[in-house]
Amino acid sequence: MNLALFDLDHTLLPLDSDHEWGEFLARTGAVEADSFRQANDAWFAHYQAGTLDPYKYLEFAFGILSGFPRARLDEMHRQFMAEVVQPAILPQAVALVQKHLADGDLVAIVTATNHFVTKPIAEQFGKVHLIAAMPELDAAGNLTGKLLGTPTFGPGKITHTEAWLEQLGHDLSRFERSYFYSDSQNDIPLLERVTHPVATNPNAKLLAHAQARGWPVLDLFDGHAQ
Repeated sequence: MNLALFDLDHTLLPLDSDHEWGEFLARTGAVEADSFRQANDAWFAHYQAGTLDPYKYLEFAFGILSGFPRARLDEMHRQFMAEVVQPAILPQAVALVQKHLADGDLVAIVTATNHFVTKPIAEQFGKVHLIAAMPELDAAGNLTGKLLGTPTFGPGKITHTEAWLEQLGHDLSRFERSYFYSDSQNDIPLLERVTHPVATNPNAKLLAHAQARGWPVLDLFDGHAQ
């Protein structure tokens, strides 16, 4: 059995689900649009630049979510899936994940975006595991606004992936083949740890790194490899 890990945003999806969720909240009037969009765009710019403080960002994101009862959040997320996410899921992305599943690989999506936003998205790709930033929940299932544990960002993806594998009785270094598909320089730490890193729809910083390291580059959204 081999291991196949996937980033989510701009890797399997041609969008950033975290940022788009914020846009959805603003567009539907769930939050005050102008001030929220300004903050949402600023956090996204930090992510793209590699300067994001994941603790502060998740405090912001979970703080917003904690203002809604869970039933309302779930209702909004169903609308978000129907209007934003599902139309953006491309068959070639699903096919890539399904190929690894058909080969008998252990498959997980490893994303810095939080579990509330990404769990329904991950389910669209089949029976895959999900490693994501976990919100603290109260007894009724409502989000408290706090992060449970540590962020799944940058080197944190290694920490969380290794802990998940350990729970399953596996070790990252013992897989004959371990794949990680990602678009971002933020994921270089985990890309460096697998046997088969694949720069997938890479941004400029990751593309330069991948070319210097001789990694394969996959343009998944156009359906061909370079």
